[in-house]
Amino acid sequence: MFDLKDKVVVITGGYGVLGASMARCLAEQGAHIVVVGRKADKGEALATELSALGAEALFCKADVLDKEALTTAREAIVAKWGRIDVLVNAAGGNMPGATIMPDKSFLDIDFSAFGDVVNLNLMGTVIPTVIFGEQMAKQKCGSIINISSMTAQRVVTRVVGYSASKSAIDNFTRWMAVEMAKKVGEGVRVNAIAPGFFLTEQNRTLMTNPDGSLSDRAKDVVRVTPFGRLGRAEELHGAVIFFASDASKFVTGTVLPVDGGFSIFSGV
Repeated sequence: MFDLKDKVVVITGGYGVLGASMARCLAEQGAHIVVVGRKADKGEALATELSALGAEALFCKADVLDKEALTTAREAIVAKWGRIDVLVNAAGGNMPGATIMPDKSFLDIDFSAFGDVVNLNLMGTVIPTVIFGEQMAKQKCGSIINISSMTAQRVVTRVVGYSASKSAIDNFTRWMAVEMAKKVGEGVRVNAIAPGFFLTEQNRTLMTNPDGSLSDRAKDVVRVTPFGRLGRAEELHGAVIFFASDASKFVTGTVLPVDGGFSIFSGV
């Protein structure tokens, strides 16, 4: 039931720390991997690495906010493999202007940066879902996996734009799950993974000091995480395999925390 051999998996933002880790995992399971992103050097390098692991891999250059580029990517994928089985919406992130600095408040927010973050995370999931989901609707089967966040479930200070957009992802996941089930059938499922705190290039300056040690903010996170540490990228693999495979055949509209218990602990 966990078999992913020859499944065609599209991963947006696939060359990020978490996306690349998931791509390697799925490639090792025998899936064909399509990395979608804006940076050709990173995307091509990952596709080459995955091919060296024995997987069939393809890089498609496309911004997740560019409908035409994503459509071109979809056509190339279908021309090569004839189908799209899994979409992992891993593209997203935060921006400095949408983060509240310690000496500021929300009243000082940069509206432009706030809008950019919401657009990247929300529309950067909605648009690929529509473009690649159209192929799944034709097939009447497929699995869409969104990436939520603990900032959608608990109030995490400073990252207000990111929190708002990831909260929207949770709602969109549930809404789209119902839409697909009602309009297409039970073959197309939509779920989300809500990672706890993992160290990535985007949050490194918030979570670590210049010498690489944990920042006070990261120490606060660890303190209210029952497992007492940050997550490791490979610890998302089980959830991805579950949602991508028939093991989750009767599961849709769920948001699965992978967080070391962060979401259930009050801190006292």
